[in-house]
Amino acid sequence: MSDAPTNDLPPLTLAWTDEAVEALRRVPSFVRRSVVRTVEAYAMLKGINEITPAVMAESKDAREKAGTDAEHAPGQGGQFPTPENDEHAPKRQFVSFSYFKIDPAWRRLPESERASHKAAFAEVFKKHAAGGQVICRSYSTVGVRSDVDLMLWRVSYKLDAIQDMTAELLKTPIGGYLAPAASLLGMTKRSVYEDKLNPNHEEARLKIVPGRARYIFVYPFVKTRDWYLSPAEERQAMMDEHITVGSKYSRVKLNTTYSFGLDDQDFVVAFESNYPEDFLDLVQELRETKSSKYTIRDTPTYTCIARPIDEALNLLG
Repeated sequence: MSDAPTNDLPPLTLAWTDEAVEALRRVPSFVRRSVVRTVEAYAMLKGINEITPAVMAESKDAREKAGTDAEHAPGQGGQFPTPENDEHAPKRQFVSFSYFKIDPAWRRLPESERASHKAAFAEVFKKHAAGGQVICRSYSTVGVRSDVDLMLWRVSYKLDAIQDMTAELLKTPIGGYLAPAASLLGMTKRSVYEDKLNPNHEEARLKIVPGRARYIFVYPFVKTRDWYLSPAEERQAMMDEHITVGSKYSRVKLNTTYSFGLDDQDFVVAFESNYPEDFLDLVQELRETKSSKYTIRDTPTYTCIARPIDEALNLLG
């Protein structure tokens, strides 16, 4: 992986070799962000953890074969919709975190029956993940929380696609034992606050690309009405402090989505990291910022461990 400075490059989610970084630098600066998104999405789809010049070439070939009028471009867990090719397509994504709890009675079924149940559920999951409508990642919460066992993180430009997938999953045999325990829904949106440390960050907010981190920490977030009624310049000053604290923890990636009118909370925040200790320290330090006094609710917090769907299901029993 390259250790060269990346100040002139867009944020990189995956590891890039020195040769790949140099190849990226030869790309005109105004299209680098698009190239990074496309190449990393292709790599995630293929299960590739490191970007090389060969991977960049493969991604380019795949996109060219799809054609400029293709409805979708490659993305993690399936084909990633690219609405920029369709002026009538929505520009913002729906982001869903769905939590399920297994009925203990299921674990008392014969092993062969449980195996067939898991296979049927995994088949539906993989079908939708490869179908081009929904990006999917699966996580296990077994042994971490007592109220949920499985989490599905899904991203789509079509809420119907997430709903259809959920309905089909619940129609599988294990669906009779797998109770939906919680659901957090949001949409991508540009922030009304300026990120002075990373001005380009706001463009990235419109497109969630799930990373490859081992852990994700998800919770609903609700602010007081006094926050929204405070002068904009005062809120910006408090957010400047908030952003400065967050910038100290570069190994934690924040995904913020908005829930106003869609769900019970104001926001859903999801922090990805391979370092739980960094997230713990970040949250503790954020408690000491001025903006924290305007928080009504930021629980429950769901600590989830990334697992391929087959592994996540096997952990159920």
